[in-house]
Amino acid sequence: MAAPCHADADQQLTVRRAARALGRHGLAHAYGHCSLRLDDNHFLVCAPRPLATIGPGEDGRVVSLQGPLPEGVLGEVRIHREIYRRRPEVGGVVRSMPPRAMSLSVMGRTPRVLHGMGSYFVDGIPLWDDPQLIRDDRDAERIADQLGQAAAIVMRGNGTVVAGADLADAVVLTWYLEDAARLELDCLAAGGDARPLGDGEARRRATRSGRIFERMWDYLTFGDPE
Repeated sequence: MAAPCHADADQQLTVRRAARALGRHGLAHAYGHCSLRLDDNHFLVCAPRPLATIGPGEDGRVVSLQGPLPEGVLGEVRIHREIYRRRPEVGGVVRSMPPRAMSLSVMGRTPRVLHGMGSYFVDGIPLWDDPQLIRDDRDAERIADQLGQAAAIVMRGNGTVVAGADLADAVVLTWYLEDAARLELDCLAAGGDARPLGDGEARRRATRSGRIFERMWDYLTFGDPE
């Protein structure tokens, strides 16, 4: 069994700021959660409350990658656990309810790579074609397997799961995913035949230079009470 692990004050603060950013920017409402990896065997998940309502100093819970979820941790947090188990490079996970991505999902679609922010999903966004909540380990294992090495998976009528190099990265990618869904829906509504980026175009555009992700994180967390 893994040794006990504790989150420090900075890690707790990052989780709270991420949670509130997701709520304030309409990426999650009453439902959703976010987490960051602490070490090879543990992660920190936000308090089990609507994300925008998590207050200053309201700490999250440490969860082990081994064994069952602790008492009081939301059931779908098992999705985070399975992703961290499979992908050691992942440092943050967001489970949220972006409205436009959800609208596309009930059409059996996920966003294509139509613009720069969508380019970070150049390897595709799989669709989990099941509207049920993930409340058992087997389904959590299956959705993590379907995510594979992708940055995100969309759940039909049930939101999204995004994995990033750290939690700030996962929050930014969640915003990018929703913007890609917005553009897709706008093009569908206009009746136009949108022109996706080519593979080479998308891979060149998916840059991390110029503080691209850092600036979006600053925008999303601006005005946070902490």
